[in-house]
Amino acid sequence: MATTYTPSEMMDRNSRSNRYYRNAVERHWDPGEIALEQDVENLLEHVESTPGYDQQRWKGTLSGIAKFGAGEDAVTEDLAPLATVLEDLDDQLFLTTQLYEEAKHADFFDRYWREVIWAVEDELGWERSNPRDDVWFNEPYIELFDRNKKAQYRLLEEDTPENRAKAYCHYHLTVEGILAQTGYYGMQTSYGGEFEELPYLPGLVEGFTKIRSDEGRHVGFGMNQLKKLIREGVDPELIEDTVAELIPLVQGITEDDRFQPDDAEPVGLEEGALAAYAVEKHTDRMQQITDAAAEIPDVDELVRLEGDD
Repeated sequence: MATTYTPSEMMDRNSRSNRYYRNAVERHWDPGEIALEQDVENLLEHVESTPGYDQQRWKGTLSGIAKFGAGEDAVTEDLAPLATVLEDLDDQLFLTTQLYEEAKHADFFDRYWREVIWAVEDELGWERSNPRDDVWFNEPYIELFDRNKKAQYRLLEEDTPENRAKAYCHYHLTVEGILAQTGYYGMQTSYGGEFEELPYLPGLVEGFTKIRSDEGRHVGFGMNQLKKLIREGVDPELIEDTVAELIPLVQGITEDDRFQPDDAEPVGLEEGALAAYAVEKHTDRMQQITDAAAEIPDVDELVRLEGDD
């Protein structure tokens, strides 16, 4: 006799988590296939043609890339506790794709440093820089990722709805939904060919575009989980207060100008643009989560940047 399955023992193909899982399967990409040769050529040309360009300015170019690379390493490690405590099959399916994608993102930034940054430094006769050197990470960056790690591992000690909400607030909403989204805006705008004073880096931009597509699903999943937790009784003020405590750290990261020479003319985005963008993302996310009538945007809308078609 054939086994009879109840719906709870099978996937819910119509659930948002399952749709995100299928979307991830359909949008697979390989970080090893992104062409990086033009980035090397364009960076070398930029360094050699810019009067007064020195290793201090080079550090300014590397700072954002280093922060992203280390951040992807950290979130790859810190997602494991959530994968352990989730009991819903479709949530588990989605999270397997997120773990895999975070690893791919870390892979891309590692490859970029090896094949682009070191290639340029070797050509210029400069000492190879270390992408994990403490110099790249200011205090707000360290504190934000420390707090995120603690919020995730707290689930292994006390898995409550409130602690789950805090975990999603730290990881999916703040680190990915606000900080990373702001970083995409800054990096893709800066190195997308819009500013003559900055090098055009097509490989880096393509990598960010692929990563942004992945993280749209990650952010949407976290927002949907938070919305469900609110419906089940978690106080919306807990979510608002948790994120409000983290926003100053995001702003401290986006305003990190330690590698900007004192006598250098500002180039690229106007001062304060990234901080303002972070606040805008925060406002949007909170309204979408806490307003019972608001819908979670689809993947493409969640990661849309100004200028996208």
